[in-house]
Amino acid sequence: MKVVILAGGYGTRISEESMFKPKPMIEIGEYPILHHIMRYYSHYGFNEFIICCGYKANIIKEYFSNYFLHTSDVTFDFRYSGNMSVHRNIAEPWRVTIIDTGLYTQTGGRIKRICKYTENKPFLLTYGDGLSNVDLNDLVEFHKQHNAIVTLTAVQPSGRFGAIDVDSSGIVTSFREKPKGDMGWVNGGFFVCQPDVFDYIDGDDSIWEHDPLEKISSTGRLMAYKHHGFWSPMDTVRDKFYLEELWKNGTAPWKL
Repeated sequence: MKVVILAGGYGTRISEESMFKPKPMIEIGEYPILHHIMRYYSHYGFNEFIICCGYKANIIKEYFSNYFLHTSDVTFDFRYSGNMSVHRNIAEPWRVTIIDTGLYTQTGGRIKRICKYTENKPFLLTYGDGLSNVDLNDLVEFHKQHNAIVTLTAVQPSGRFGAIDVDSSGIVTSFREKPKGDMGWVNGGFFVCQPDVFDYIDGDDSIWEHDPLEKISSTGRLMAYKHHGFWSPMDTVRDKFYLEELWKNGTAPWKL
């Protein structure tokens, strides 16, 4: 199955970095978060990627066109027209298709634009700014067993604030610091999609999380795979620092 990655948005909530590069190219440690996501899928044997670009698409294209330059040691020999020799060549088993899906296209519209590249087959879909340790093989099997058009990964994010219970007299009867799941289950991305999904997307202005998923939900064929493990978006600089600490300390759950 091919993996479609949404990587075209502006990333306004992390504008401190996204003003210079698309959010999926913001680094966690020594690699862009996009690279982390792709290596995670690759661990499960999914090595064909379709990247939906938009904002600063040229930066993503440049990264992959010079992939060995970014990830390996090199020697430039200017005696011979600047020939480049690559040392410690790290070759990922990837086939990467990069599609400019438009600067102002919404998430659903970006998916619609890459329809022909999925070759009318089921595909995986995710956002270019989220990491998890979801079992992708189990996710795909769950999708098949339930005859879904779309299966999303439902997650319970950690709370941003401490939660308290207060009785009628004002006494705090319970205090829980940032309880996980206080928001309930939310869409964590990491989708599995049937080719029928394109019939539910109208055009460039279609927002994937609104009309398409709402329409599919009304058919009873939108499934949620509940993931109780690690999941984190990179919406803010605070999120970036959190993910970098995990990576630096060798405790990143997505590093398999």
